[in-house]
Amino acid sequence: MAGRPPAKQPERRNRGRKTMATKAEKIVAGLGGIDNIEEVEGCITRLRTEVKDASLIDEAALKAAGAHGVVKMGTAIQVVIGTDADPIAAEIEDMM
Repeated sequence: MAGRPPAKQPERRNRGRKTMATKAEKIVAGLGGIDNIEEVEGCITRLRTEVKDASLIDEAALKAAGAHGVVKMGTAIQVVIGTDADPIAAEIEDMM
């Protein structure tokens, strides 16, 4: 249609990716840093991770990053983050 500006979807996608990357960085910090993460996998609503040192986990930082909960089983850590789990896992894998 004449006079109608083009859609800005690519910009929105980039903004969404930047937001996801920022959230991933905050979650990495809450998991004790990238060097503490041995493995990461996205599930439907959870980020399943294996860490080297579970004492470095900062639950308050994870919740501040948007986590709804944190489940610790030794060095296996599950971060409940909702439907963003898969894209955040992919962002973290890109950092590793």
